[in-house]
Amino acid sequence: MTGGLLTLGESMGIFVADGIGPLEHARGFTLGVAGAESNVAIGVARLGGSATWLGRLGPDATGALVAARLRASGVRVLAVPGEAHTGLMIRYRRSGEFIQADYHRAGSAGSRLAPVDIPRDEVAAAGILHVTGITPALSDTARAAVFHAVEEARAAGVPVSVDVNYRGKLWSESDAAPVLRDLVSRADVVFAGPDEAALVVGSADPVDGLAKLGPSEVIVKDGARGCTASIAGERFDVPALRVTAIDPVGAGDAFVAGYLADRLAGADPARRLHTAIASGAFAVTVPGDCEGLPNRAELAALNGSDIVR
Repeated sequence: MTGGLLTLGESMGIFVADGIGPLEHARGFTLGVAGAESNVAIGVARLGGSATWLGRLGPDATGALVAARLRASGVRVLAVPGEAHTGLMIRYRRSGEFIQADYHRAGSAGSRLAPVDIPRDEVAAAGILHVTGITPALSDTARAAVFHAVEEARAAGVPVSVDVNYRGKLWSESDAAPVLRDLVSRADVVFAGPDEAALVVGSADPVDGLAKLGPSEVIVKDGARGCTASIAGERFDVPALRVTAIDPVGAGDAFVAGYLADRLAGADPARRLHTAIASGAFAVTVPGDCEGLPNRAELAALNGSDIVR
């Protein structure tokens, strides 16, 4: 497959509180970069693939940080300049089992993404377009941009990948369900958790329910239980790897990156799912949104040399 990954959405600065407990007792913070789409781009790049991230960034230090971190990770950045601020997230671990995230993204640069920001030639040259259900929740213009990019990809014969990625803090289930269902129906590849699949299709079998909407590749990722998939009519059930989980944040993005990196490389479905599972497992062993995204050598150290390409 020619071309690499093209993805679009909001990437933000993130302040992660040190330690465990209420935010007001935090003694310090670690500054990083967060965003589902940019996480996937970094993940694909670390696995040796070509990846481009498109989004709006503000004329501020946070925007500069996002661009610099992505480029340092091997991601090509198409940053649309704007006057609005770059979004921020504050995350803290309220207890050993509960992670809380507060968003400061209303009116942000990322929320102002619009159809005019989508370059047709970039979409047409991609090997796959990847979008998520997060960006359509940010604003009417961001939603229009996602659907515009998807339609441009379909017109150019470029496969479309969708991660449902429902965020209850951004919109209600009743508002999200029809939009996500419409988005999934336009996809070639779809990723969802069991609850996200139920939101979209309300089916007892999430894989079959999503497949009936049209995607030829449906992957339901279920954390420590592994994943179930239907790819070109063939069913797969892949168990998770046993690892010591340090931070679950970013595992889903790592999973998607592993699958898409191998898809772009021409791997068969079983290999794609194996790499996806291993990538997600590796990510939970490292704190942070994108810090734990592995390269091929690190995957080999986790689970044997057969997963190195």
